[in-house]
Amino acid sequence: MSERTAAPGGLALIESLVNTLDIETGRDSLDTADGRARIGLTEDELGGARELRESLRATLLAHAGHPPHRSVTPLGTLLADAPLHVSVDERDGSAALTPANARSLSSRVAAAVAEALVDGTWVRLKACEAETCHWAYYDRSPAGRGRWCSMRVCGAREKMRRYRAKGP
Repeated sequence: MSERTAAPGGLALIESLVNTLDIETGRDSLDTADGRARIGLTEDELGGARELRESLRATLLAHAGHPPHRSVTPLGTLLADAPLHVSVDERDGSAALTPANARSLSSRVAAAVAEALVDGTWVRLKACEAETCHWAYYDRSPAGRGRWCSMRVCGAREKMRRYRAKGP
């Protein structure tokens, strides 16, 4: 839906996962082998991946100042047991949290959240305000107050609704 560029670093994984479901059409790319492969999932991991996706969506809506789209398991609960590893670069001593199991989606997401917390980008990953969208996007606006994944689509629709609501 969005014409925006992908989120930076590990946030691209989270953005991609959230955007596997097109709420307006109901199309879920995780239903296909190609869609699962893009996220690095097997068919057996679908239930947990969908639960994680919707918890992430609720968190990204909160980043944008909106209530959750539905009742979900809190993200902290889903990531509490995600195994992470502290890796230290021997050349410069820099450290990072990395997935202890690179196949584990929850570990990859937890590592991406940790990285984004450190670099200050976590709250810039948001979900579109439009109820028929809730697409994830990275807010690059200077003030960090972006509301829609796309001004040409969701933003324009909302502005038109407001205009029509004013009446003649």
